[in-house]
Amino acid sequence: MAYVTVIVMLALVEYLYFGVAVGGARGRFGVSAPAVSGNEVFERYYRAHQNTLEQLVIFVPAMFGAAYYVHELLAVAAGVTFLVGRAWYFRAYISAPDKRGGGMILTIVANVTLLITTIVGALLVGLS
Repeated sequence: MAYVTVIVMLALVEYLYFGVAVGGARGRFGVSAPAVSGNEVFERYYRAHQNTLEQLVIFVPAMFGAAYYVHELLAVAAGVTFLVGRAWYFRAYISAPDKRGGGMILTIVANVTLLITTIVGALLVGLS
């Protein structure tokens, strides 16, 4: 489970990096806290960061579940896909929001893979 833990920690580092980028954008575009609107580019940073949080709620427990009930390497592969998808999504959302779809698709593929394998694996263990 060490590799799974490393992937999850990298996802949290990525999320932290996105948060720092939001803070920088807040300063660059003059959006004072607690406001979350007022500049379109800042709002893109903010939404990309928030969307990543929304996806992490699914990703983290599903990563550990898939590794425990199915196989660690499957979970790691899905985790790497998630990391790449989130980075793609974040960059695309900021520069050209209509191009963020590829990153979102990778995120969804990773999360759905982790969810389905966890559910199936847990059911198989429960039935045996």
